[in-house]
Amino acid sequence: QVQLVESGGGLVQAGGSLILSCAASRRTVSSDTMGWFRQAPGVEREFVAAMFSGGTTVYADSVKGRFTISRDIAKNMVYLQMNSLKPEDTAVYICATKPGTASMLARHYNYWGQGTQVTVSA
Repeated sequence: QVQLVESGGGLVQAGGSLILSCAASRRTVSSDTMGWFRQAPGVEREFVAAMFSGGTTVYADSVKGRFTISRDIAKNMVYLQMNSLKPEDTAVYICATKPGTASMLARHYNYWGQGTQVTVSA
């Protein structure tokens, strides 16, 4: 089992920024795909961003140019820098990991954190 713990959520105004952190209990950051998803009321969990073991990244179209995923391999940490936040970004943001090949599909991820709430006011 892999434990993932998110932090950094909060309440911000539209146009503001937050940085989310995800701490992993084992050395998954360098060997596995790390992803960020979000869950808002009434909608399915959606892909936000991922970093693959080789360091390449992929983003959902809705966050391209605004969000950046990064990692600190030595600390087993993954981050999501969120800029120019919009009310529609309001959701619980969840860190996840999967072994092997890259994927943007939630069902392919094996381990999930509990999430951290991000609320963006108009």
